[in-house]
Amino acid sequence: MINKLVQKIKGTGASIVAGLDPMLSYIPESILKKAFAEYGETLEGAAEAIWQFNKEIIDNICDLIPAVKPQIAMYEQFGVEGLKAFQKTVNYCKEKDLVVIGDVKRGDIGSTSAAYATAHLGKVTVGEKRLSAFDEDFATVNPYLGSDGVKPFVEVCKKEKKGIFVLVKTSNPSSGEFQDRLINGRPLYEYVGEKVDEWGKECMGDSYSYVGAVVGATYPEMGKILRKIMPKAYILVPGYGAQGGKGADLVHFFNEDGLGAIVNSSRGIIAAWQQEKYAKFGAEHFGEASRAAVLDMREDIAQALESR
Repeated sequence: MINKLVQKIKGTGASIVAGLDPMLSYIPESILKKAFAEYGETLEGAAEAIWQFNKEIIDNICDLIPAVKPQIAMYEQFGVEGLKAFQKTVNYCKEKDLVVIGDVKRGDIGSTSAAYATAHLGKVTVGEKRLSAFDEDFATVNPYLGSDGVKPFVEVCKKEKKGIFVLVKTSNPSSGEFQDRLINGRPLYEYVGEKVDEWGKECMGDSYSYVGAVVGATYPEMGKILRKIMPKAYILVPGYGAQGGKGADLVHFFNEDGLGAIVNSSRGIIAAWQQEKYAKFGAEHFGEASRAAVLDMREDIAQALESR
């Protein structure tokens, strides 16, 4: 799947992943009213609104980007009905030939980690059949429990030709409380980066490994160091836009060929219609506002890479 991601990035000319992290406050009133009229102000009604919101955005941007990243927590808060909307979203994105990165941040040990890997990337045995559950193409993985928590994902990646993105240096302000702690004079995130490189050598695609890394756009100098530590890992870069990252911050995450990184924007794309810059589209054309935001983001990243 890493090969497909690289091919899609080359084909679209956009190293962009749209974070499908919907909140009810992002959804236009007309969609909410329609969903609530059919299902009431219920979890089912909320899930229906989310699904319709996602579908409109996907329809407007699917030809511009290689991948999407639905954040499962935004769906789980609505219980089983929310998870149904998550599944519908994953399936629809795959119908549109988008690479799907399940932002699930799983990480446990032994059979529990193996079960998470099966749920999101693999196949579960049911009687005489092998069935896929959520069936994303990639999943995000928390490495805090060590190799015991990551290896089951690596094994599934080998078998299914899918991938993971391991949290190495995250974009949130307090990430340094643990990730920046010095061990023998070096920050912890560098040691995690070395493990990502080690795990990745076990399952290589044509040019990059199935094992990628998450490194926040808000820490560009750290990204420069980690790019060298993990030369074959694709880097998923959150923190663009709403969290303060901009194109100029991203150049160190990429290799000289313009590949090696994919940049996430969530609110900046799916809630673009609420921004002053795109207010002209209005709530009725929120999908078109998302499309305009993707085009602007693509141009920002391209200009930054050209000027480095």
